[in-house]
Amino acid sequence: MLLEIKTCTSRSTARKFSKGVDLTVEKGSVHAIMGPNGSGKSNTFLCAGRKEAYKVTQGHVLLDGEDLLALAPDERAAKACSSPPISARNPWRCHHDIPAHRDQCATQERGQAEMLTPELSKPCAMWQAGLAIEQDMLRRGVNVGFSGGEKKRNEVLQMALLEPRLCVLDETDSGLDIDALKVVAEGVNRLRSPDRSFVVITHYQRLLDYIVPDVVHVLSRGRIVRTGGKELAHELEARGYAEYLKEVREPTCLDQVAYEARQDG
Repeated sequence: MLLEIKTCTSRSTARKFSKGVDLTVEKGSVHAIMGPNGSGKSNTFLCAGRKEAYKVTQGHVLLDGEDLLALAPDERAAKACSSPPISARNPWRCHHDIPAHRDQCATQERGQAEMLTPELSKPCAMWQAGLAIEQDMLRRGVNVGFSGGEKKRNEVLQMALLEPRLCVLDETDSGLDIDALKVVAEGVNRLRSPDRSFVVITHYQRLLDYIVPDVVHVLSRGRIVRTGGKELAHELEARGYAEYLKEVREPTCLDQVAYEARQDG
């Protein structure tokens, strides 16, 4: 397994938002996380990335069996890409610097050979046309003066250049018109490979028409309450989240007895 979140209970300084999330993401798979507003979708993964003010109070987050919660921020950044790690506005770094950043991470953390300077600009050119990115965008500081659609296409470019094994896409479809959505989705689909996994967080089924998931999870009130195939997303689109807004009952010792009895046959 690539990613395992085991009975993860987490909270911010304000409130508890994850009440025992269990999730396994296989290598090369695409998992979609859906659910109503405030259900803990984004916060669960912000906490898994050890964002400041978020804390895991119970459980583990494992990447290839290694506990991410025990790593320093720069070590985690070299192992995974979350929407992505250089998505903040940065007037001092342009896109031509990103392959060098990736190369530095790869050299230090993955034991790969260092690339020569002329080779570092090749990945930008390979992805530029497919993502409808003008040359002017590559000369700007990262995300400086970008529209919403430009920012999302820029994020896909960053993923392509950083070559992460795990990509967490948090509401990538937010603010995109239909044409921009198709461009972003096509870019993500080009990145799909047997060695790269995706977790796609979204409210709507529309995105999943273009990035077709292998597994869909419904998260409500801090727990995954249902898991299914891609057809589950269509069901949610038709029926909404009303049935999942009921309070998730805390498990009791009787539930554990019943579970053990089922396991014993």
